[in-house]
Amino acid sequence: MLNTLRRIVQEVNSARDLAAALDIIVQRVREAMGTEVCSVYLLNPEIGRYVLMATEGLNKDAVRAVTLATNEGLIGYVGTREEPVNLEDAASHPRFRYFAETGEERYASFLGVPIIHHRRVMGVLVIQQKERRQFDEGEEAFLVTMSAQLAGVIAHAEATGAIGGLGWGGEVVQDTRFDGVAGAPGVAIGHAVVILPPADLKAVPDKQAKDIEAEIRLFRGALDSVRADMQTLSSKLSSQLRPEELALFDVYLMMLDDAALGNEVIKGIRAGQWAQGALREVVSAHVGRFELMDDPYLRERAADVKDLGRRILAYLQAVGQQDLVFPEHTILVSEELSPVMLGQVPKEKLVGLVSVLGSGSSHVAILARAMGIPTVMGAVDLPYTRVDGMELIVDGNRGEVYTNPSHELRRQYLELVREERELVQGLEKLRDVPCVTPDGHRMPLLVNTGLLADVARSLDRGAEGVGLYRTEVPFMIQDRFPSEKEQQATYREQLEAFHPLPVTMRSLDIGGDKALTYFPIKEDNPFLGWRGIRVTLDHPEIFLVQTRAMLKASQGLNNLRIMLPMISSLFEVEEALHLIHRAYGEVLDEGVDVPMPPVGVMIEVPAAVYQARELIQMVDFLSVGTNDLTQYLLAVDRNNPRVADLYHSLHPAVLQALLKVAAACREAGKPMSVCGEMAGDPAAAVLLMAMGCDVLSMNATNLPKVKWLLRQIKLTDAKALLDEVIELDNPHLILSTLHLALRRMGLGKVLSQAR
Repeated sequence: MLNTLRRIVQEVNSARDLAAALDIIVQRVREAMGTEVCSVYLLNPEIGRYVLMATEGLNKDAVRAVTLATNEGLIGYVGTREEPVNLEDAASHPRFRYFAETGEERYASFLGVPIIHHRRVMGVLVIQQKERRQFDEGEEAFLVTMSAQLAGVIAHAEATGAIGGLGWGGEVVQDTRFDGVAGAPGVAIGHAVVILPPADLKAVPDKQAKDIEAEIRLFRGALDSVRADMQTLSSKLSSQLRPEELALFDVYLMMLDDAALGNEVIKGIRAGQWAQGALREVVSAHVGRFELMDDPYLRERAADVKDLGRRILAYLQAVGQQDLVFPEHTILVSEELSPVMLGQVPKEKLVGLVSVLGSGSSHVAILARAMGIPTVMGAVDLPYTRVDGMELIVDGNRGEVYTNPSHELRRQYLELVREERELVQGLEKLRDVPCVTPDGHRMPLLVNTGLLADVARSLDRGAEGVGLYRTEVPFMIQDRFPSEKEQQATYREQLEAFHPLPVTMRSLDIGGDKALTYFPIKEDNPFLGWRGIRVTLDHPEIFLVQTRAMLKASQGLNNLRIMLPMISSLFEVEEALHLIHRAYGEVLDEGVDVPMPPVGVMIEVPAAVYQARELIQMVDFLSVGTNDLTQYLLAVDRNNPRVADLYHSLHPAVLQALLKVAAACREAGKPMSVCGEMAGDPAAAVLLMAMGCDVLSMNATNLPKVKWLLRQIKLTDAKALLDEVIELDNPHLILSTLHLALRRMGLGKVLSQAR
């Protein structure tokens, strides 16, 4: 059945329109299941009735002529129950209704399944048979699977207006919303320009190289061409970005270096594979490893490698660039946007970005935030190949995309754009003022970084240091572990850039979900596997080298703090501290005069929450990674748009966990910090301050908004709000209660930026 289903889906996806897709489904399902009848009824929202839209087996004249109310007949019964109805003798059921024009009196057996998309019933898929029989579980499961596929087809047809051709309304459906992940804040209104990938690596076949040296020359020529493209695009964007932000293109150039991707592909060619096949193998291996990673920032490097692979392949295949025309207000749309694509659009015309894949940690999202371009990532349900030229609204604050916006919706968003412009201008004045509440409570605001490109943007927004610096980047762009001196140089750049402000460096966080090309780890469940501190404790030679590099990099600056990731037991902390003190002694023996830096533990897994009181006795501070902690507590991947609505940092379980950690730190008289999206949500920041959090670390973009709100609200009022919401048991109710209270205080202008 699986192969049959796959064939039907492929045929449906290639249909010219929805009507043709429905005809294909009823024909193929009837054949596959060996029944006499297969029909599709769709719910017409304008009249609130089910309409027979396609059938094989019933009278064709009944199509579009037979309609049923939502509570009428067996079709209405299936839709109301929202589950399959399997009957041996349909006519004997009290909800059966006979339509003479269909000719269905001959059919006794009935199996109907609802067609549901995002909890909305869109129709009913039915099979019928003359003989009395109960359809078995396998047949029922097949029809349920088919209806799930059909739901996506119908949803896409609604979004693109194709459903108008079915006979009701005939007009393009307006204000269809697609949910994604917020990539860069702001709102954009414009017309979609769809960019397709320049080449398809998956389609490259295996092929023996006839002339190995010729294949290598061909590949090196393609590499040189892509390098030239990168340099040209970097120059083109130089007027829009700071030099530090242009460093992202250096990452691309490093990947193209002979010591990285280039060398691996050449090895594949020398082994006998033609250039295109060797490129496919290397890129696929890298992409596979990156996509398994837990850290969103590092997982998005898969998109970079994939984009480079496609561009090299395009030169190998001599594929030309798309001939694109960019309107005045261009919203760039692609299955997987890359930073390079941004450079193809004139800067004065680009107003928004939408990517079907990816998250807020991707390089394109980082650049979009730097350039101030509203962006939505992970819009997996958007039928991106069909929206070219269509008017879109991109809501980068909420991670939403609207197709064919109505006049009223457009007016509402234009007002939001005006308000956002005024807000940004007002917040710029806060850069050099401290974050102090009206009743005198001081709250330091730090930033999370991963690239040197983040430095200038962070300081421009008034950051008071770094609460989380990811040390994985220098490990990811090489084909070996970086040496102590190489790591020292990288860390020194960060420490100098923020000096004298503190920089908290997280020790290496690799493992089953962050496999390096030269340190492969294969596990069935990498999210719960060998990762973070577990790996570095098992490999003290890696941990000691990194720790010595950090300590030496801090010489004369003395602004280093070290943080241990993914701690789940006291024993892990004991071992890590032993190694840190050993590295410190070795550095002193080499004549490097540095003080012992503060050492802290990240609270990311539930086990650490319940050991917070013991952990804080062993270290200098605790830092809660709310992104991972929320995911582990709720068992929800926040970067998966399918379940994104289940991820909520204001869930009662998350708040209770934070209270427990705060109490432990308060009793010990040591600081607690919070890093992650929760700290960058202005409303959530009010609750964190009320809990007793000493430091907030966040994305640089949200820092001014958090500062503005905390400077407007008294600590006593924040504590009263916490007391009110902590008794609530629903995260959505907590959020609405919190927002309502803040708006009543006149503090609502930054809340639209938070999700």
